Amino acid sequence: MANMKATRESYGEALAKFGEEYDIVVLDADLSKSTKTETFKKKFPERFINVGIAEGNMMSVAAGIASTGKVVFASTFAMFAAGRAFEQVRNSIGYPNLNVKIGATHAGISVGEDGASHQCLEDIALMRSIPNMVVINPADHVEAMAAVKAAILHDGPVYLRFGRLAVPVIFDEETYKFELGKGVQISDGSDVSLIATGLMVPEAIKAAEILASEGISARVINIHTIKPIDVDIIVKAARETGAVVTAEEHNIIGGLGSAVAEVLCENYPVPMQRVGTRDVFGRSGKPAELLKMYNLTADDIANAAREVIKRK
Repeated sequence: MANMKATRESYGEALAKFGEEYDIVVLDADLSKSTKTETFKKKFPERFINVGIAEGNMMSVAAGIASTGKVVFASTFAMFAAGRAFEQVRNSIGYPNLNVKIGATHAGISVGEDGASHQCLEDIALMRSIPNMVVINPADHVEAMAAVKAAILHDGPVYLRFGRLAVPVIFDEETYKFELGKGVQISDGSDVSLIATGLMVPEAIKAAEILASEGISARVINIHTIKPIDVDIIVKAARETGAVVTAEEHNIIGGLGSAVAEVLCENYPVPMQRVGTRDVFGRSGKPAELLKMYNLTADDIANAAREVIKRK
């Protein structure tokens, strides 16, 4: 896991790469340097539109272009894509079930110094509440590239969540298979299941190593598609390990933890603990320090696993 890359970089690369193969149109709200859509802009200027600092309008423009049969990517920071433009996303994209893909970068606490106003910890909750919307939160570069392609091929709206912070590349491009709505079991285990998404996946892998040194066998599952969620992999994990820990760089209300809890409540209830921000806003600081401050590290996942095992 030596290579490090921010998934927003992967997003920009993917648009430029798949723009050759597919007739996609990319929109940005005056943040193309940060969202990395400028990579696509340089290559395909005639298919790129900067709508200016008007995110709600961008979603409406994206909907209009999509209604002509095009696949459209609308890009901005997660806070503006999910927050500021929620009504347009709901009414102009979700309701008519249009082929708009929302590329939301700078999600979560790891935005760092930008602080609470930009650290979107509610976007998964907001987007998964919209009918027809698919919600994807890739864990690394390889998965982010594959997710963009899957979004292009999927007929309907997709919310893609990307980060600013460089994260470990954990998958192998040659062998990795991305399937929309399917979780990925990274390692097997019998005592507890660690179900993670986004940048918490490498932390869950580290947590499993910490637990293994104590004789605790932890299964690690990566949930890249939060909606539709992979019910089968979650229920199987609960049945075979008897305890579940979820880990996300998002509020525990409405995110991965809530989605997994819903699955378990309805299908196979087991002791469960959620690792994530606990109904609080972020603050300005260095990403690594913030992740530690908000208890979003491998140690925190390992602690949650020890606690949940006691409740079996």
